Amino acid sequence: MAEILQISQLGNPVLRRPSQVVENIQDDRIQQLIDSLISTVQQANGVGIAAPQVAQSDRLFIVASRPNLRYPQAPNMEPTAMINPRIVAASTETVKDWEGCLSIPGIRGLVPRSRAIEIEYTSRDGKLHRQELTDFVARIFQHEHDHLDGIVFLDRVENTQELITEDEYQKQFVKLL
Repeated sequence: MAEILQISQLGNPVLRRPSQVVENIQDDRIQQLIDSLISTVQQANGVGIAAPQVAQSDRLFIVASRPNLRYPQAPNMEPTAMINPRIVAASTETVKDWEGCLSIPGIRGLVPRSRAIEIEYTSRDGKLHRQELTDFVARIFQHEHDHLDGIVFLDRVENTQELITEDEYQKQFVKLL
């Protein structure tokens, strides 16, 4: 059974370190980490989680968009492990939207991101995938990809006026949906 892992919080040095390329995808540790990341993100009502968020410096994250308490309008998709991911191309069109982070509880910020991206990643079975992501799922990918480079969403917020508490976000925006 997959373990629910402790999520590292802002201030933990692992969140600011670049992560290492995964060399052996079939390694038991990596496969168990994938299962545990999926369980952890689901239990925490997240839509994505990166290995550094659970104190593992591997270039690996999960994109797991689904409607939940934190993101009621999220599209539904199967949790997908993305190993050694990279952004191949990004649209010049950017969109600002609210982001939160399991490693920075209680705060959201307006973050500009590319609306569409072309990506490559290796899946847990070792196959290389290339696809285009748009809108919310593209945002998740870019957010998690930043974690692999030691960047958190607060680094992308353009000014502190664009920060809000989670409680205030829920009052102002979620009730409107």
